[in-house]
Amino acid sequence: MDFQFSDEQRMIIKLVRDFAAKEIAPTVQQRDEAEVFDRTIVDKLGELGLMGIFFPEEYGGGGGDYLSYILTNEELSRVDDSIACSYAASVSLCAWPIFAYGTEEQKQTYLVPLAEGTKLGAFGLTEPNAGTDSAGQQSHAEKKDGYYLLNGSKCFITNGGEADIYVVFAMTDKAKGTKGISAFVLEKGMPGFTFGKKEHKMGIHGSQTMELVFQDVKVPEKNLLGQEGKGFKIAMTSLDGGRIGVAAQALGIGQAALDAAVKYSKERVQFGKPICKFQGVSFMLADMATRLDAARLLIYRAACLKGAGLPFSKEAAMAKMYASDAAMSIATDAVQILGGYGYIREYDVERLMRNAKITQIYEGTNQVQKMVISGALLQ
Repeated sequence: MDFQFSDEQRMIIKLVRDFAAKEIAPTVQQRDEAEVFDRTIVDKLGELGLMGIFFPEEYGGGGGDYLSYILTNEELSRVDDSIACSYAASVSLCAWPIFAYGTEEQKQTYLVPLAEGTKLGAFGLTEPNAGTDSAGQQSHAEKKDGYYLLNGSKCFITNGGEADIYVVFAMTDKAKGTKGISAFVLEKGMPGFTFGKKEHKMGIHGSQTMELVFQDVKVPEKNLLGQEGKGFKIAMTSLDGGRIGVAAQALGIGQAALDAAVKYSKERVQFGKPICKFQGVSFMLADMATRLDAARLLIYRAACLKGAGLPFSKEAAMAKMYASDAAMSIATDAVQILGGYGYIREYDVERLMRNAKITQIYEGTNQVQKMVISGALLQ
């Protein structure tokens, strides 16, 4: 097993790290406090070729590998998980299903601008009474003459209101349960497609989360993604990959928290010596670093499996579950090491702890990941 990055991957790490330090870090605290999503940052990611990093060049992508996308997510999250969240929602949850299931016309119309970074994407599955239970969703699309009439709503949608292109799921045959779900590609501005309330969240304040509302939206039949009734498969395969992205976000958060804790412990002097010299602190740092590296290996394994076209659902669930739990634990310990300073907003670990929590929740809570893992073991 080769644990070395390729020259191209090292170049991408440096590119993203330098970009994040220059373009993201100076405003991260202000954007977090104001709860503002800065579209220009994501636009610049597009200019660097990162929005289509692992898609073929013929569709506006960079032709890179999937691990490079995960490394990008990790590096962005070390500085601002809000930007990484918006980035991942567009690349992994919107562009990827269009690439994997779309017609050639859909790829040219929607994937190309998403991969080039001239348009932003979003993924609309969750509803108030239908999160993990996708069959319980109330959004429905009735087939008419040449179009589908879509009605319903979606909640907790990352990039909602900001995105230009949306992959949306709705019932086309309620009697069939999950086999009656279909996927559609919608564009912002379609008549009847509007936005509800903007959510105010515990963390990831710099990523916009908004409700989608559909009132008699005429969706052209050509905007059906994949086959009618195959939407559940499209959603689940998209979420499988999305879990690796969330795990990478957790990894970036955990790394940032560990770095902050190490730095502070070397500078903070108590009883005549830096607090890192006390075993109570140094042992905490050792545990934090070990959990972080274990998470990193799980994530890179899942990413390499996906990139190679091999089964990866169980490994993605393991990576997401372990990495998000590790990030929450590491961020909490970092706050503890900084003491009172860790509890105030002047120091990054307060924000990192808030952001870490969402990684345990979205793309399926960690209880869902355990269902996926145990299901694979017991089949």
